[in-house]
Amino acid sequence: MQQNAAKSQAKPQAKHNGAKYIAAIDQGTTSTRVFITDTDGNVVSHAQFEHRQHLPRQGWLEHDPVEIWRNTRRAIVEALADIDLADEDISALGITNQRETAVIWEKATGRPIYNAIVWQDTRTNPPDSRDQYRYHEQTGLLHNSYPAGPKWAWILDHVDGARERAANGELLAGTIDTWLIWNLTGGAREPHNALHLTDVTNASRTLLMDLKSLEWSSSLCDDLRVPQEILPQIRPSIGRFGAVRSRGPLAGVPITGVLGDQQAALFGQNCLTQNDAKMTYGTGLFMLLNTGQTPVHSETGMLTTVAYQIEDQPAVYAQEGSVAVGGSLIQWLRDQLGIIKTAAETETLAAQVEDSGGVTIVPAFSGLFAPRWRPDARGIICGLTRYVDKRHIVRAALEATCLQTFEVVRAMGGDPSELKVDGGMTDNDLLMQMQADILGVDVARPENIETTVMGAASAAGMGAKLIDAPLPLGPITTFESEMAGPDRDRLIAQWEDAVERSYGQV
Repeated sequence: MQQNAAKSQAKPQAKHNGAKYIAAIDQGTTSTRVFITDTDGNVVSHAQFEHRQHLPRQGWLEHDPVEIWRNTRRAIVEALADIDLADEDISALGITNQRETAVIWEKATGRPIYNAIVWQDTRTNPPDSRDQYRYHEQTGLLHNSYPAGPKWAWILDHVDGARERAANGELLAGTIDTWLIWNLTGGAREPHNALHLTDVTNASRTLLMDLKSLEWSSSLCDDLRVPQEILPQIRPSIGRFGAVRSRGPLAGVPITGVLGDQQAALFGQNCLTQNDAKMTYGTGLFMLLNTGQTPVHSETGMLTTVAYQIEDQPAVYAQEGSVAVGGSLIQWLRDQLGIIKTAAETETLAAQVEDSGGVTIVPAFSGLFAPRWRPDARGIICGLTRYVDKRHIVRAALEATCLQTFEVVRAMGGDPSELKVDGGMTDNDLLMQMQADILGVDVARPENIETTVMGAASAAGMGAKLIDAPLPLGPITTFESEMAGPDRDRLIAQWEDAVERSYGQV
């Protein structure tokens, strides 16, 4: 049952004279967005541009970094123009980004030597999956296709002359935050100002940073064949990173907050106390649990990561359950199968049937991530009968989202009474009710579900000393579980049987 269900998106507000404004870039897997907020958390303007998904081979996914940089500038300009703001009206800039996506570019020209290899790409899976835990204690990550480090090594190995050029100091590497910071602060046009930086949260997703020292590990770099000289300097997440270049929009604005997207959502949800947790429903599904100032390692398939670090303070850590396919399953139904025209249709269609008609979808497009970590799994649809139509398939897709979340929450441990949620998919009331039913606990959604970009704005605001706590997200809507226990058990058993069938496909 839904309580306090006045649902609304963050909408632009009128300009307030004399207000201080914060800009935040959210560079995601499918699009780049820029939000502008005031220091009370009101979103006064936003702009968004999608970028192309390059799929050169099965299991490969790439982005054009130049297109991403171009879209970032376009989104900044449009967001400023829509509310008639000038550069001097913006007091701070925050950045959040898709993590693990790896770029290498020429220092002199700013040209990437290869497309960005996206976090979902599977080409860097090691040949022996038993090797997954080799670096787990030191990095908190598994040695698989997920981290950025092996992606950089792949580019260096497969682009002619790249390793020699790296040794000669001609190349720079980074995740998307680093690529944006370098371009924003000068790039090839202002090389004396261009800063080659990353923050601890993004660095912790590379398989190259020691979790305790928060520095690049020379032994890891040697092992994974990534020259440490091409890597950016690691900085705390909240503090001064430099100022935007004089050429282009936001000239002179200080960059004061940088967080990987899931850490930004944790920060935006104000999960700053140990044992606070959130679940983000975006392209993938990501649960983070704040574990305080000590990295806690999991034996149930969870990763250990840096949650955030405020300048001159110790780092805060988190456990993370990462699921590769969430909203991208809905995108697949739309773009590849043509079953729906818009994501919003899923709520309407799925509500027209009582259940999925026995259909189960396991969206293992990139193998299965947490908690199973099975790179050999592939997507399947099972339980099809002549009775089934597109409504059942759409409902099964929503169920797959809920069931993957259930597995992560169960693996994370504890007995939560409530799950804080955010991300674009949570706008779907039916999905949220289904999630509460399958979990058997309350699901709590803030009015402003854009917690990733709000987390970046909050980090920037705190880094610039404009605010002293994350920006408010508005009133909470709570969804209470209504499903009987036997129905839940049957659905979970059906899911687990289908997952077993997805194994061993490669």
